Amino acid sequence: MSKIVCTNLSFSWPDGTPVFSDLSFSVGTGRTGLVAPNGAGKSTLLRLVAGEYEPDSGSVTVDGLLGYLPQTLPLTGSLTVAEVLEIAPVVAALAAIEAGDASEAHFTAVGNDWDIEERARAQLDRLGMGDLPLDRPLGTLSGGQVVSLGLAAQLLKRPDVLLLDEPTNNLDRDARARLHDVLGSWPGCLLLVSHDRALLDRMDRIAELDADGITFFGGDFSAYEVARQAAREVAEKNYRDAEQELKREKRELQQARERAQKRASNAARTNTDIPRIVQGGLKRRAQESAGRANDLHGQRVDGARARLAEADRALREDDTLALTLPATTVPAGRTVFHGEGLRVRDLFTGLTLAIRGPERIALTGANGAGKSTLLRVMSGDLAPESGVVNRAEGRVAYLSQRLDLLDLDRGTLENLRAFAPGLGETETRHLLARFLFPEERAQLPVGVLSGGERLRATLLCVLLAEPPPRLLLLDEPTNNLDLVSVAQLTSALNAYQGAFVAVSHDDRFLADIGVTRWLTLADGELTET
Repeated sequence: MSKIVCTNLSFSWPDGTPVFSDLSFSVGTGRTGLVAPNGAGKSTLLRLVAGEYEPDSGSVTVDGLLGYLPQTLPLTGSLTVAEVLEIAPVVAALAAIEAGDASEAHFTAVGNDWDIEERARAQLDRLGMGDLPLDRPLGTLSGGQVVSLGLAAQLLKRPDVLLLDEPTNNLDRDARARLHDVLGSWPGCLLLVSHDRALLDRMDRIAELDADGITFFGGDFSAYEVARQAAREVAEKNYRDAEQELKREKRELQQARERAQKRASNAARTNTDIPRIVQGGLKRRAQESAGRANDLHGQRVDGARARLAEADRALREDDTLALTLPATTVPAGRTVFHGEGLRVRDLFTGLTLAIRGPERIALTGANGAGKSTLLRVMSGDLAPESGVVNRAEGRVAYLSQRLDLLDLDRGTLENLRAFAPGLGETETRHLLARFLFPEERAQLPVGVLSGGERLRATLLCVLLAEPPPRLLLLDEPTNNLDLVSVAQLTSALNAYQGAFVAVSHDDRFLADIGVTRWLTLADGELTET
């Protein structure tokens, strides 16, 4: 029985910012989807389980061999497929033995892995990359291919416990379907972080992480949403009841005070013939009685206030990204980009594309077709080997799939100041707050932020850089974003009056952003769809 057990786990960042405190839970055999808003600590928790981070206190126990696919793969473009699969030494030893070199070192390197190439090829084939040469450099692969390759490397280890952090990032439809098939037959313990509804709907249970710990919900993500809605309806009723209770207790407290004052006044008028010492005793008893009543009702009011505060906490909404794109206008018919006869390696050899006016373009295609490469050419980040490129005046804003634009050692605040030096102090902090970066988070190095937070930081700097962009190039902009933030990004793009090209495998997102032109890149050709 493979499982993960976390006991009294606490973890803080070096500056003292707490992430978890006294967190305890266990996950056994089966498929568990871990959900929470961006920045809640999902990826940090997986890194603690994987042993990449050390907890401040508490313990993590993993029963079985562990496989871990992080959200951002720490890979360089010079690595080969075999090196990523961690089989390069064995493959080299096998090749030497087949060439007649019977050195003992080669047999030691091979060990029991005589079938390693066959097993590696089987895993690659399972993920749609069976024809990928083992000596191919990583830098020639697409983002989706890199993710699939990273997953193949973990599966090749035959792990008992598998941790996956946003495994559908950059994957095309076919690759996602293959991932669904692989996880559908997964026999061990799977803990998965994702904002992909379709993938979460294949889980056996959902684990919700918040400041109070982890709550488990049986069933898939759709069942979780039903349970959450039911809980919200209960919370709303509890809030209304607590509100009415507080009003009632305040009213009864006021009435008790008025009755005490009336009794004291009546006693003073009707007891004038009673000796003064007796009157004093009656007055003290009346005051004591009024005091006890006041304390009793005061305690009831305090209790009602506490229950209202608790009901309010249970009802509170998650923070939402307040995203407004900079004001810009592109007249209809004006050409903002024109490329003709574009050639880049063997991806495309004579491609032509024109973007006119405030067009809203969705660029689709399989992993490896060259979509990200085309965006780089359009942005000016990559010069084509041949062909002509013309861009209209005005800035082109490019959000790279790899989120490699920001200085990882500097905070979001410092990065924003570098991109938009003309912003005033008040406006800068206001923008950071709207992008859900309170002061302490805005100071943290971008390199330690969650994937969703890093995407928000990059969006902020790219979109708010000066001058406002007339053309937005968005490469998988919903990667790592929680569902609430995706909705906010959708709303902002719908209000944007410039042109944009969006590469995404999120069909729902593309359907919601008002696309006016659909282009598919395949076999080096662009076709209208």
